[in-house]
Amino acid sequence: MVGKVVFVGGAGSGDPELITVKGMKYLQQADVVIYAGSLVNPDVLRWARPGAEIHNSASMTLEEIVDIMVTRAREGKLVVRLKSGDASIYGALLEEIIALREAGIPYEVVPGGVTAALAAAAVLGIELTLPKVAQTLIITRASARVTMQGSIKDFAKAMLIGATMAIYTGVHLIDKVVKELREAGVPDDTPVAVVYKATWPDQVIIRGTLSDIAEKVKRARITKDSVIIVGKAADPSILDTPVRSSVYDPRHTHSFRPKPKINSVDTE
Repeated sequence: MVGKVVFVGGAGSGDPELITVKGMKYLQQADVVIYAGSLVNPDVLRWARPGAEIHNSASMTLEEIVDIMVTRAREGKLVVRLKSGDASIYGALLEEIIALREAGIPYEVVPGGVTAALAAAAVLGIELTLPKVAQTLIITRASARVTMQGSIKDFAKAMLIGATMAIYTGVHLIDKVVKELREAGVPDDTPVAVVYKATWPDQVIIRGTLSDIAEKVKRARITKDSVIIVGKAADPSILDTPVRSSVYDPRHTHSFRPKPKINSVDTE
């Protein structure tokens, strides 16, 4: 009997308890666990059952990872491929799914974990989408060597009409990130927050603006494992500004809170 491969979002950006209940249950049942050791906190393996076969994929190639998944699944085993954050965002998911499909191996994707942008927002205590301030969230990445469709400069233009940008894999290229944001017309006084290893015990938060964030990041010697949040939503002073959503405004009616009916009274 052929087994199964289950892709599970990891323990958020670091905290093992941010894994979903379903993901945790699969880990507890897995015969084989392949985890992205370069990003996943190894403490998440606390949920793996004793005696499970564990592989750290940090130094492995796609072919090596797929070989383990296919071989063990054909032996009738349950294989959990543990990703960091959510597997659907920069999780190198599709290439592994394609290989499993070609090999005829059943698979399941369990949405879960907390992707870095959302973990960063949580530790910053901010909302990435704010009524009448930022209604759009752009998740993108920076790269020095990997070919990308579009650039930070291209997408940053949306920030001028109300968007928040979350930038992955960019802290080691902070000068390039700042340059592209400026070229898109983003003002120097735009709030920026850099969160290193959000939800890990050694997380670091750096706040600034587009004009000084690069110097602050260099001073802190942070070069990896960070997400950059850019936009008005990243401004800590937003907490001192009255912000109210329409959905809970008594003047705004909707299907769950319809406009009160006014009974007409006949008078003579």
